[in-house]
Amino acid sequence: MTVSRVINGHAGVREANRERVLRSVRALDYRPNPAASALAAAQHTCIALIYTNPSSSYLRELLVGALRGSTRSAAQLVIAAWDELGTPARREAARQLATTVAGVILPPPLCESKDIVEVFVDAGIPVVSIASSRFSDRISCVRIDDRQASHDMVTHLIAHGHTRIGYIKGDPNQTASTHRWQGYRDALADAGIGYDDTLVQPGCFTYRSGLEAAERLLAQGQPPSAIFASNDDMASAVVSVAHRRGLRVPGDLSVVGFDDTSAATMVWPELTTIHQPVAEMADNAIDILLREMRRPASSRRATVNHVLVHQLIMRASVSTPQLSSGRRAPRITSRQAPDIDGQGG
Repeated sequence: MTVSRVINGHAGVREANRERVLRSVRALDYRPNPAASALAAAQHTCIALIYTNPSSSYLRELLVGALRGSTRSAAQLVIAAWDELGTPARREAARQLATTVAGVILPPPLCESKDIVEVFVDAGIPVVSIASSRFSDRISCVRIDDRQASHDMVTHLIAHGHTRIGYIKGDPNQTASTHRWQGYRDALADAGIGYDDTLVQPGCFTYRSGLEAAERLLAQGQPPSAIFASNDDMASAVVSVAHRRGLRVPGDLSVVGFDDTSAATMVWPELTTIHQPVAEMADNAIDILLREMRRPASSRRATVNHVLVHQLIMRASVSTPQLSSGRRAPRITSRQAPDIDGQGG
């Protein structure tokens, strides 16, 4: 134990003993085995990432970040899919998991479930939520400022001359959806543009819901000149509907999304979108959990509200709107899209 404390730089060793160990290390040319050390450190550091997210592109980003963080820290990562479980089955799965893991990462929509969160918290398991705006003193969270990010995107469209901006909401059970919708309304109000309820359609972050919402928006007698979908999957669906209707994107319709997942660059034209650093959020969640799990038992548990920077990524899906005569509308110059995208926080 004394040798281990000296080699790992821990306190609590008499200076004479420390010097004796170091002399022996030099004489034997001893070199610690990093792989063995990592394996030993990970034995009691098992972290669960539980997901039910319907977006495969969002899930990929989560997994990349969580795997990166767990590899760096030598933590054991357990990945659990609860897509097919109802609410009672999820509670039971949480109770069982709480007996085998030391920390839990909950992305949306699970992070919004009070029942699931309470199972882990009551069992003394630290929890970090991803992309939830519902911060409490019971669990930590890693997120962006969804309201400001949405405001930045709508401001960008207004700066290009758009005043009839359609909006597709996200899952109504997620706080991020509410904040993004509020950001949309804030930006319209700041530009002196009246809120039109007919330009707002429900969605649930799925491609199918984006198709249905886009059909309703574009079937209107006076359709919007731009549509802001509150995630990239739904924005991709809007592009598909526009093409099917013979509309040019962005010539006839500008389309923007949110998240900057792979879906944003798998359509033509590629989407202007808000970059939400999902992989970085999952990586940060690992670090937060490890700090919490390694704190002294006597210290008070502290939760973290960690807000990361978002970015407005400009691609080819936005242009100045056209008038019915075919002339382009004049660019609004009183408001400028941010050169460097707004920051959460």
